[in-house]
Amino acid sequence: MQAARQKQAKDDQPVIIGWREKVSLPRLGVGTFSAKIDTGARSAALHAINIERDEHHVNFVLPLKKRHHHCRLPLHGMRRVKSSNGQIETRAVVETDVKIGRITLRMEVTLTDRTDMGVAMLLGRSSLGPDFLVHPTKTNLLSPRKRKTP
Repeated sequence: MQAARQKQAKDDQPVIIGWREKVSLPRLGVGTFSAKIDTGARSAALHAINIERDEHHVNFVLPLKKRHHHCRLPLHGMRRVKSSNGQIETRAVVETDVKIGRITLRMEVTLTDRTDMGVAMLLGRSSLGPDFLVHPTKTNLLSPRKRKTP
């Protein structure tokens, strides 16, 4: 599922991440926003509206921080997904890079309306793979720290 993975950890130990991390989507030109790390979810999901697809591409709008990003990516496929409320939905799947701190992962991401979910992106267990351990009480462990100015 992972087409490319860059990991920077000592001695190939798993990277510890928080249950919520700041991520960015470099291929889409989207800066940092919060994503929830959910080991109970299988795949990754991205908040998208106005999803339109043809045989080869998907166009969608990613509404973040009072800005609407108009995106177009190759359609990687369609997938049936059972949401947290038990509803089964067929979603468009795209493949894109997701950057968490200094780590860049290429992953399959399903597109769905996550308006009521609190965060725009969910990263599930198969999206991250075995290279990560999730700390259930910490957030933004991989996010760059803001330096305090004296």
